[in-house]
Amino acid sequence: MPFILDKSFKPYILLRNKHVNTLYRYFFSDTKVEFKRKRIKTFDNDFIDLDFSKVNSNNIVILIHGLEGSSDSNYIHTMSQTLNNANFDVVVFNMRGCSGESNKQLSSYHSGKTEDLLEVINYLENNYEYLKINIIGYSLGGNLTIKFMGEFSNKMPSSIFSAVGVSVPCDLKGSVESISKYENKIYMNGFLKTLREKAKQKATKFPNDNINIEKINKAKNFYEFDDFFTAPIHGFKDAEDYWKKSSCKQYIKGIKLPTLLISAKDDPFLDENCHPIKEAKQNDNFTFIQTKNGGHLGFVTGFKMNNQRWLENRILEFIQDNSK
Repeated sequence: MPFILDKSFKPYILLRNKHVNTLYRYFFSDTKVEFKRKRIKTFDNDFIDLDFSKVNSNNIVILIHGLEGSSDSNYIHTMSQTLNNANFDVVVFNMRGCSGESNKQLSSYHSGKTEDLLEVINYLENNYEYLKINIIGYSLGGNLTIKFMGEFSNKMPSSIFSAVGVSVPCDLKGSVESISKYENKIYMNGFLKTLREKAKQKATKFPNDNINIEKINKAKNFYEFDDFFTAPIHGFKDAEDYWKKSSCKQYIKGIKLPTLLISAKDDPFLDENCHPIKEAKQNDNFTFIQTKNGGHLGFVTGFKMNNQRWLENRILEFIQDNSK
């Protein structure tokens, strides 16, 4: 059953609007989990901040946030609580520059930086005695997760048992084109505001690296921002080169461990190229669950947020089935 059109997700009428479902979780989810932070050193003399929520389990789940997210993101707290209640330890991988402090290097994080995820896994294997590690990634973090599962399939750490991606921009160019639509201007402006601030910090910190802040300040979309900033500081020729090399869709065929993708058909951030139906049908290790509604990282069925765990329960079921 590699591709499933799931009809069990049935939101209230108002929540069938993709923007309402996307924004309702963002504004009204109030679940809070207490994390304990551990800073680890990377191979290039930088750092990654990991936030742990432990229940003394033998198994741990790595949670990876989306673009400009962190361990403070509401979907991270809700999933962490759900996993803790089911006797899983949790560690949130705050990507470089996303933990509230600018990282040391010029480069920070991007959609395809799987080497940092490998660093986190190696750290867990070398410093703890977890029997099984599972991974859950959201949006950009989901792209990173699925890319990792395919890219490292022939050299996968033995501790990894399964992975899940939620609302994943599997084709980055298609996602950029979708979020650049006028109806998504509120999202675009929100992302660009914080991204520009981080770019300014880098320009101040690295004055000899020719970061063109004037162009970055004028960037109206991800194409321009990635072309002026993300691509060059991470070694890509341009935005198109970055998207092509970092999109996870091309790596799905190589996945050899149980991997789940959950995305809504009405996700305002994704176009049809981000829904890998064909790829799912060609790989029994990769399951794609598509819902009619749900927006982007929403999947809210009703207005009492504490009871809205359709997404978390589907993920938990998959993780439990593959951790036996």
